[in-house]
Amino acid sequence: MIKEFKEFVAKGNVVDMSVGLVMGLAFKAIVDSFVADVLTPLIGLILGGLDFSNMKFVLRAAEGDAGELAITYGNLIQVIISFILVAFFLFLLVKAVKKMRARSAPGEAEEAEEPAADVVLLTEIRDLLKEKE
Repeated sequence: MIKEFKEFVAKGNVVDMSVGLVMGLAFKAIVDSFVADVLTPLIGLILGGLDFSNMKFVLRAAEGDAGELAITYGNLIQVIISFILVAFFLFLLVKAVKKMRARSAPGEAEEAEEPAADVVLLTEIRDLLKEKE
């Protein structure tokens, strides 16, 4: 069982996926920081000085040792903005990769369009038969 596990972990796909996951988490941290530290304050300024991080609906005020019970919808707004940005950046990334692949593969597309050898032979036979008629 340990041998099978070692073979599984040593496969390229698992290593590639792990690297992709770590890079994705690092990218998420950058986007989260951009949203929380740059974009959200700018949007708040445009909307009249709103601070999303302090936006909440208090269900129960703090009493003694019990803390405040609140729905912090400002955090939800930040997470939604972060999601939209990540989705947009991923869209741009996929679009750029498709464009690069299309540029690097025109020769492959032309080769794929050529008919197979047996089709070429059958076409030549057909043409010869038509000429004899």
